[in-house]
Amino acid sequence: MTPRPHLLQVWQDPGRLVALTLREWDLMLRQADSADLAASLLYLVQQHDLLEQIPAPARAKLEWVRPHAQRHRQAVAFEVGKIGAALRGVGVPLILLKGAAYTQAGLACSHGRLFSDIDILVPKAGLDATEAALMMNGWVSGHNDAYDQRYYRQWMHELPPMHHVKRQSVIDVHHAILPQTAAVRPNPDKLRAAAVAVDGQPDLWVLAPADMVLHSAVHLFYEGEFNHGLRDLLDLHRLLEQFGREPGFWNGLPARAVELELTRPLFYALRYAGRLLQTTIPPSVVLAAEAGRPNRLLLALMDQLFGRALLPAHASCADWLTGAAGLLLFIRANWLRMPPLMLARHLFHKAFISQKK
Repeated sequence: MTPRPHLLQVWQDPGRLVALTLREWDLMLRQADSADLAASLLYLVQQHDLLEQIPAPARAKLEWVRPHAQRHRQAVAFEVGKIGAALRGVGVPLILLKGAAYTQAGLACSHGRLFSDIDILVPKAGLDATEAALMMNGWVSGHNDAYDQRYYRQWMHELPPMHHVKRQSVIDVHHAILPQTAAVRPNPDKLRAAAVAVDGQPDLWVLAPADMVLHSAVHLFYEGEFNHGLRDLLDLHRLLEQFGREPGFWNGLPARAVELELTRPLFYALRYAGRLLQTTIPPSVVLAAEAGRPNRLLLALMDQLFGRALLPAHASCADWLTGAAGLLLFIRANWLRMPPLMLARHLFHKAFISQKK
């Protein structure tokens, strides 16, 4: 394994920021760019009032990031407003997920958090009406292949991504948080029932704190692409640190994971947030999360795979096994999403049929 990157060390101990040399800053900024975390790094520096104490070239680079992060935040608010207006007559609550939820709810993890699409959760019975309303307001499906349409609509937990024809914004419309073909399928009715309204925005909803953490864990540890792995792990770190100060959160989190059949992703979330980012987690919660612990051999393998995949996607953070780790996690993600025969048919189609069209 490669040495622990400075990008991880400064989140564990922000005081390290002022001790880094210019060469170390240069490398860390490259790592931050590769992980899409430069704006988050700016927030960390500002949060600890260290901007004037870091080298001038590093400060200039971070200041260059600032307007992009501000425009991104404004664009998210604008697009969420447009989505809300489009769905106002549909009769389904607009529940935001992931980055858009963090931003509109004003959570700490939204500061510097950049993302490319807006995810929403609606009842499965409301999918047709939601899609029709969005299409009437300029969003269209980006997948025209008949197989892809069937793949999403029959088996997955979301519609094909929808792109706005003018603004090119992207919406992912979910009706669940895991595919219908996955072995584990948390009941989306329970997620929607526990959703909470965004302060000052009564037409917007986000998942309850425990559900938001569990969904973040599902998104990270059930996906097969880790180019934003560290960003998503940092989401978990910040969510846990913020919600952990709320009464009852820590006691309710493991119980909610059991109720939603998400004990395994919670175990991984707590394990790797604690290992890589030194997230503060009560020992009693770590013990309760053992309900999701895999067997000893599997855990040893996951430690090797996630220990590489959750580092910045930069050459300085890679070793000779990093590529293999990414490939194995990609295979694992598809294995978790579909039964073996369906997976074989899907991979065959994507490799030999879709490529020829």
